[in-house]
Amino acid sequence: MKLLFASDVHGNEHFCKKLKNIFFKEKAEKLILLGDLLFNKSILSFSRNNERLKTAGILNDLTEYIIAVRGNCDTDLDQDLLDFPMMDIYKKLMVDGYEFFITHGHIYNEYYLPQSDRKVIMIHGHTHIPCIENTKDYLYLNPGSISDPRGGNPNTYMIYENKEFIIKTIEGKEFNRINLDECY
Repeated sequence: MKLLFASDVHGNEHFCKKLKNIFFKEKAEKLILLGDLLFNKSILSFSRNNERLKTAGILNDLTEYIIAVRGNCDTDLDQDLLDFPMMDIYKKLMVDGYEFFITHGHIYNEYYLPQSDRKVIMIHGHTHIPCIENTKDYLYLNPGSISDPRGGNPNTYMIYENKEFIIKTIEGKEFNRINLDECY
C-alpha cells in the first residue's frame, strides 16, 4: 500500500493544488492529512474565508482517498466545509503488520506517547519541521509542512511504501528516508 502523508496545509489554496497534483503523480492509494487543514491566520479576513472555501473544495475532490485527524487550528466550521471526517485527535492504522499512530502532534507527540505494549510508530505534523527519529521506544515521523515550512526547511510531504518512509520536497526530491526493517 502506498500512502501520502501531509500536514499543515493551513488553507493555502496554492499549495493544496500542488498537494493534489503530487497525490496523483505519486499514485498513492490514500492521503493522510495530519491536521491544520483550512485555517490561515496570515490572510486578511475576506480573503481568508475565500481561500478557506477554495482549499476545502480541493480537498473535497479527494474525499474518497482521505484519512484525516484534527489539528490545533481545526474547528467545527472547518468540519462543516469538508466532506470527510477530520475531528478525531488520533487514528491508528494497521499497515504491513505495523500500527501507525497518526495525530497532529499538539496533544500526542514524541514527549507524550500513547500507551502501547510495543514500539510506537508516531506520525504527526504540528511543528512544520520534517523529521525521522528512531529510538528504542518509538519511531517519530513528521512530514513537515506542505505550505508553511519552518526552520529553513523546504515544503515537504511523506510517502510510505514497501515498509519505507520517504520525506520528499514538493519537487519530488528525497529529503530523508527510513526502512521499518532497520527499526525492528
